[in-house]
Amino acid sequence: MGASFQVRPAARTAGITYAVRDIAVLAEQVAKTGKQMLYLNIGDPNLFDFRTPAHIIEAAHRAMLDNKNSYSPSSGITEARAAIECEAAKKGIRNIHDVFVTTGASEAIEVALTALVDEGENVLTPSPGYPLYTAVLAKLRVKENPYYLDEENGFQPSLSDIAAKINKKTRAIVLINPNNPTGSSCDEPTLLGLLALARAHKLVIFADEIYDKLVFDGKGHISIAGLDPEAPVVTFNGLSKSYLAPGFRIGWGS
Repeated sequence: MGASFQVRPAARTAGITYAVRDIAVLAEQVAKTGKQMLYLNIGDPNLFDFRTPAHIIEAAHRAMLDNKNSYSPSSGITEARAAIECEAAKKGIRNIHDVFVTTGASEAIEVALTALVDEGENVLTPSPGYPLYTAVLAKLRVKENPYYLDEENGFQPSLSDIAAKINKKTRAIVLINPNNPTGSSCDEPTLLGLLALARAHKLVIFADEIYDKLVFDGKGHISIAGLDPEAPVVTFNGLSKSYLAPGFRIGWGS
């Protein structure tokens, strides 16, 4: 076979980190010693006491039996895109320019970031936040520009910190609402403040709303795209959390 050699990874992977995965590897090593581990990083509801609703499974099964197993249009089948628009309308989102269905919300996020931001530019991301954004931006060689979530104010995004960190190379603001990992939900004044900053600096808002139906404070969830029909907002969602079907790998952007 010839001499062995070390495979050189692509330079774009050098800055990719995923802290949760690193901790999970360490946890597995500790678990092998016999210690009982309590994993708090698993975002899969079906591994606990939740089940995918029967009507969702039945609809998927019926579609398979009806031979709806071919390639779908690039943006998703018409029925799915119409359902997404209908759900968005319930949240006050009416001026939708496009809907695209993806392999989980993660792919929608990566597609949108790749389509917008060039190497050397930066994107504002919440801190703490979801590490997918860090990994994707590192791969794209785009600078992550973290902004502060104010613990003293219910982990609301700090508008003053965001304003101070916007520069000529900033292209977008990532909003995770409800936030992962803090669980906080943005109030309307904060969302309106974010819209004002985005408008003033010509920034796109990427609104990650995958947990929008898992709000139990009695106040409900406010979708930022529903507050301003003219704002350039891309909203991400999917079946993984609220619909208890992470294994279906269906997400979307709109």
